[in-house]
Amino acid sequence: MRVRAGMPVMEKLRILADAAKYDVACTSSGVSRGNSGDGIGNCIEAGICHSFAADGRCISLLKILFTNECIFNCRYCLNRVSNDVPRAAFTPEEVCELTMEFYRRNYIEGLFLSSGILKSPDYTMELLYETLYKLRNQYHFGGYIHVKAIPGADPLLIERTGFLADRMSVNLELPTAEGLRTLAPAKTREKILKPMRQIQNSRLEYGEGLLPGTGSGGGRSYGQWPAVPGSGRRDISVGKSRQHLFVPAGQSTQMIIGATPENDFQIMSVAESLYRKFDLKRVFYSAFVRVNEDSLLPTLPGGPPLLREHRLYQADWLLRYYGFEAGELLSEDRPNFNVLLDPKCDWALRHLEQFPVEVNRAPYQTLLRVPGIGVKSAQRIVKARRLGTVDFPDLKRMGVVLKRALYFITCGGKTLYPIRIEEDFITRNILDAGERRPYGISDGVTYRQLSLFDDQTLIQPGNAEGRRKEVG
Repeated sequence: MRVRAGMPVMEKLRILADAAKYDVACTSSGVSRGNSGDGIGNCIEAGICHSFAADGRCISLLKILFTNECIFNCRYCLNRVSNDVPRAAFTPEEVCELTMEFYRRNYIEGLFLSSGILKSPDYTMELLYETLYKLRNQYHFGGYIHVKAIPGADPLLIERTGFLADRMSVNLELPTAEGLRTLAPAKTREKILKPMRQIQNSRLEYGEGLLPGTGSGGGRSYGQWPAVPGSGRRDISVGKSRQHLFVPAGQSTQMIIGATPENDFQIMSVAESLYRKFDLKRVFYSAFVRVNEDSLLPTLPGGPPLLREHRLYQADWLLRYYGFEAGELLSEDRPNFNVLLDPKCDWALRHLEQFPVEVNRAPYQTLLRVPGIGVKSAQRIVKARRLGTVDFPDLKRMGVVLKRALYFITCGGKTLYPIRIEEDFITRNILDAGERRPYGISDGVTYRQLSLFDDQTLIQPGNAEGRRKEVG
């Protein structure tokens, strides 16, 4: 369907904000709320999403597509060219005005801008660049901007855009090249990885520098950019001479999970490779939603694989912050995550020979591998034990989740309760310790039956005082 001429901006916003909801780099607010008059601040549903700053603050972003027109026919995409859906396209001026008006009303702190492919990758990428250029230089917007880099676009356009954005992302789409050939034959792994490599190299080259040009002291300065050959659009200069970093917040990507038959081990191996080779900040995992009827798409009797997506995010955190490798969490013989236990706890139960860990002596990296001990609590333990002996009450005050950690640690050579370092015993008690089980997992799932020869004491899970219950 063609873009309707003369469409009101708010109608475009409704269409293009809804079309952007399948990009999972941030989450939608889903609420519209006006000011009652006795306070400050408003919330509007269309296009508002939430992300997190480097300091942990939750910030609101205007999340929209520049256009949902697309020349490609990816089988999993709602905006594919063969679908009869309402189409719309902003102009650069409309995106700038929306961003500034939303910012003035305290709706947002930044912009998340993606797009379908209008006419060609070059044409679309130059529209995105023109939007960011005007927003930064004419509207003087200094807030956060996340923009998509279009695979197949001229590298010069991507470079120019990178000096105006805080973060750029290139969607990997599907975990493997075979999946792309099946569901998105117009896209190739080589085209997708090329701009990712360019962004990485440009960050290394310009991370502390300026835009290409001549500057004093061997530096670089903004200058007049050459026109992009064959684009058919007028050239846009960069503007006044001033310093600017290239994509200072780094780059990210997104994979659709469940549309193709890859297992969790393959997905995590791809993510690990991306982190190592392209220095990505984040890999986002999007549970497949069947929005099109197509014989090549899987059926979803249980709905989107949200539990699988959750486990992948948990494992991704372990790769980035806890020193784990994909080969430690999964293997070809055991290619998928445990539905009952998080990946870290599941790994610990399969490596009980490494436990219990003495918290007063264990290295920092070893503490990170203990279920219930996070990055901050591990740092607090290392600092606190320089001044004295750390005990279980101290661990609780430091934020350690003792209902999981107590099976894997000792303080001064002693455990909190009499326990056995056995997989069945620990698993049974962790699952019974008030842990919320994943949706759809039956309460009847159990491990080995208790016998008369088990320990005479079991931890009473819901008891805050830590009393023991006699068995038998």
